[in-house]
Amino acid sequence: MTSFAAAPALPDLLKPRRQRKGWTGFLLNNPTITFGAGLLLIMLFIAIAAPLLGTVDPTELAPRKRNLEPSAEYWFGTDAFGRDIYSRVLYGARVSLIIGFSVALLASVIGLCIGLVSGTFRRADSIIMRIMDGLMSIPPILLAIALMALTRASVENVIIAITIAEIPRVSRLVRGVVLSLREQAYVDAAISCGCRMPMLIWRHILPNTLAPLTVQATYICASAMITESILSFIGAGVPPIIPSWGNIMADGRTLFQIKPYIIFFPAVFLSLTVLAVNLMGDGFRDVLDPRKSKTS
Repeated sequence: MTSFAAAPALPDLLKPRRQRKGWTGFLLNNPTITFGAGLLLIMLFIAIAAPLLGTVDPTELAPRKRNLEPSAEYWFGTDAFGRDIYSRVLYGARVSLIIGFSVALLASVIGLCIGLVSGTFRRADSIIMRIMDGLMSIPPILLAIALMALTRASVENVIIAITIAEIPRVSRLVRGVVLSLREQAYVDAAISCGCRMPMLIWRHILPNTLAPLTVQATYICASAMITESILSFIGAGVPPIIPSWGNIMADGRTLFQIKPYIIFFPAVFLSLTVLAVNLMGDGFRDVLDPRKSKTS
């Protein structure tokens, strides 16, 4: 008699990977979000603890100590006015994060309302979208510069200007999602059962717009911080007396070839913050994508 050997065990690589549950499991299963969130938390801690971490007043002028190289006393050196760049960079995190989060929140809320109205009511759609198309025809940075030229320099006006420039993109995104949702069978079933339009939007349409809107909000936050730095760099953003990463780089542009550290340190902090927000956006996009969730 011939004996048959037992079939080899299924390799571990072919076995389905167990998904860990809870917040710890979510972070372990999504390293992109974990790394981005950790880096962003560090920046938030720096912004909040700036008075404790800073060495001197970021607005204190010391003409005798201007343009000093990085040293044990001045870690990032000093600028042309003798101000400590290290302290200014720490306080500049507050301005960039406040503007980024504020613009993301305001643009998302306003764009969500406009997109819901435009995608639901066909008569208002043509009027609203033509206005949004007109705003989108202007590059966001140019629109923000034009709006800032009409007002005085302040953090509030910078937030308003960048928000207006970002609203059209959010509204078009939400409108597209709403138009696709209105073709779904469950929406038709709800309408046939007598569901009124406000309840239809609240229970069936709005929850399905939050996933793409969350991903878009992260990109808006990163874009707003870059736009604020550009506006401050060209003198059309935050007042020079307020330390921001754009203002610090603007102060050092004339000395960039001989004093590159004045621009280098705020640029590194800005790049790391934008990287953290974009990593979180990429991670949320992968997690909230229904096509990937079905195949996993």
